[in-house]
Amino acid sequence: MMSMSLSGCFGSDEDALDVEPDGEDAWHYSVVAPIDTGINVYHVHFAMNESYPQWLLDGLGVTMWCNLTQEGSWTERYEADRSTCWDNITSQDIVWFVGTRIIGTTPDDETDIPILDDPSDGHGTAVTGSVLDANPDAVIFFVEGFSDAAVLAAANQPLVDIISTSFGPIGSIPVPGIEDATKVAVVHEGKIHTGASDNTPSPAVQDSTAGPPWSIGISGYAEEDDDQKETMSGSYPDIAADWTQLLPNHDDIDGYHVTSGTSFATPRTAGILSEVLETLRETGMDNGSGASEERGGFLVNSTNSLQSITNSDLREALNLSAWYPSFSTWDPTTGTLPISPVAPCTQVGWGVVNMSNIQPIIDHLDGTSEMPQRPADVVACMDANQQIREAYWSFVA
Repeated sequence: MMSMSLSGCFGSDEDALDVEPDGEDAWHYSVVAPIDTGINVYHVHFAMNESYPQWLLDGLGVTMWCNLTQEGSWTERYEADRSTCWDNITSQDIVWFVGTRIIGTTPDDETDIPILDDPSDGHGTAVTGSVLDANPDAVIFFVEGFSDAAVLAAANQPLVDIISTSFGPIGSIPVPGIEDATKVAVVHEGKIHTGASDNTPSPAVQDSTAGPPWSIGISGYAEEDDDQKETMSGSYPDIAADWTQLLPNHDDIDGYHVTSGTSFATPRTAGILSEVLETLRETGMDNGSGASEERGGFLVNSTNSLQSITNSDLREALNLSAWYPSFSTWDPTTGTLPISPVAPCTQVGWGVVNMSNIQPIIDHLDGTSEMPQRPADVVACMDANQQIREAYWSFVA
């Protein structure tokens, strides 16, 4: 049981509840932690009619509630809320923005407006929008920042399931990044980490975000309405996902824009895995989240006949579900490169993952319909990928 004092307009006098409620309080959920520039909490994309239960807020360490102004432009709402919200947030606070799915924190003090997306850069808003497009019910624990401290703020949260990062050195140049912190999150805390490869064809192996063997490295795959900004990205990753998406704006209330990149393929994958976890937790009557020692290190800590599920179980099912687009569907007039019929793993790893992968992953993990093993040449290619990454990152570390 966790408790703390809450500051804000209401809620500070309520008693804390167990973080895994039973009976009528049971709720099957998952927590995704995007780590990025900030987030536009005023956008309708993040609104919800319900309230988060007190036990969840306590479990995530919420220290402050902000009641957001509901009328006016983005600028007018921000100005109206400065004295009651934005000017009061410190690096020690974890804030729930009432009426939204966003619980946010800024562990670093080097920001003009804590948590809120910078008016000149909407990257974090789009990233988080992509998570919710894949799983509209995901609980968002948003962390503003690009440092080890930002990653650890999510890694050390017992209820967080998945951490998603969409930043790193341009060209995947082999320089230190957040690999030490993501290792803590995955190896020590049992969470999933989805990391974006570069938007160029540079190999993902040495990328400090996508390359470590404990991370799921994600590149982009051009589908349907892609605007062809790039033909290929991050070669030899774990998987590839949707490259172009329609995502929320950072400086208004209800606008959207089309944007492309591995930055958005990565959180889309995080949202897909979040949806899988929620469904399996309902099947397994698991009312909690995370993979803490108290949960036996299981992301799905089943209380019935469903087999409990670890990080490695989920990752294996993701790999089995991936697929290679047919060379025959390639349109040479689009400006993209086709998926090669020879060693496609060097382009897109285990293959492409999108919303169609969700049900096969669920069916495999709940025993309804086991997916077949991948062909031997694909397994050999990706085993080599893993061995290269393990050798490289053990040497770097």
